[in-house]
Amino acid sequence: MKTATSNFNLLSFILADLARHPVRVLLFLAVLVSAALVILSAHHNRQMSMAIERLMQEQDRLDVEWRNLVLEQSALAEHNRIENLVKKQLDMHRPSPSEEIVVRMK
Repeated sequence: MKTATSNFNLLSFILADLARHPVRVLLFLAVLVSAALVILSAHHNRQMSMAIERLMQEQDRLDVEWRNLVLEQSALAEHNRIENLVKKQLDMHRPSPSEEIVVRMK
């Protein structure tokens, strides 16, 4: 029994087939590029969603800190507290009517 030897060069066969159907090759490449862009877009979208979530958490933290600072400011600026500090630390008092001096400006 004699075996038939055939010289098929696979690479030339593939290139010849690709050369016969250039539109199909371009469409296939377009599908691959489109798939890669969809993957990159989804990845970018997930990263942006995580960044938005981190920024919203930071905003909430800063909002709570701001509220606490406003409460602290209002407590420190309370009229009674300031009056007591002035009396105790600076030994100041409200002037009597005889101690008042009126300055007139023209």
